[in-house]
Amino acid sequence: MKPNGTSLNTPSNGQSLDFDLLNDLTVDEMGDEHVATSMETPLRDDAFELNDDTKTALIEEHFREIMNILGLDLTDDSLKGTPRRVAKMYVKEIFSGLNPAKKPKVALFENKYHYNEMLVEKNITVQSHCEHHFVPILGRAHVAYISSGKVIGLSKLNRIVQYFAKRPQVQERLTVQIASELKKVLQTDDVAVVIDARHLCVSMRGVQDVNSSTVTVHYSGKFKEDDATRQEFLRHVSEPTAAL
Repeated sequence: MKPNGTSLNTPSNGQSLDFDLLNDLTVDEMGDEHVATSMETPLRDDAFELNDDTKTALIEEHFREIMNILGLDLTDDSLKGTPRRVAKMYVKEIFSGLNPAKKPKVALFENKYHYNEMLVEKNITVQSHCEHHFVPILGRAHVAYISSGKVIGLSKLNRIVQYFAKRPQVQERLTVQIASELKKVLQTDDVAVVIDARHLCVSMRGVQDVNSSTVTVHYSGKFKEDDATRQEFLRHVSEPTAAL
């Protein structure tokens, strides 16, 4: 049973679904093809009825059982704290972006410098997890916007990327979520997002290709309508990063 009392065989739309009919081949294929069902992260209505401490305790209990099933000796000094460490990591760190209370607070400022060209923040670290196998997605995001009269602090661009990355993700969804949030908080459609990332579900399992990466893009406003604007953004992204 799920915490809300629904059966594990009952999807969110209430229709009956017999998962026994989904054989291993079908399940693996869905994961390997990175199939996404929605541009919104799939969350139940009761997702935040449990507080973080309760979630941590429950995950610790269940992860301990997973380790037991794998045959690991939880009396060993190196392993006995692992269930707790994993639980805290899931709730407090790598999946903290699931909680809307953790969304960065963004303050807008008047564009008093009258800077009307694009602003590019590139090489933002992306550390996310594939929602199909719960293994890391590691890469870089490059974002840009053209002010409509308002600006935000530079670090907020990084924090917005990191917030949406800290949840089980599909890269296409992550790209759209970042772009949508930037358009909303900046009050402009002139936004561009590029993510270049490696998926460990591709390099560690399945096809086991350690050299490939995935690139996703979102252009809107002037970045979509004007080729010169788009090419300028891509030129800035491809240029070497300034040395410290």
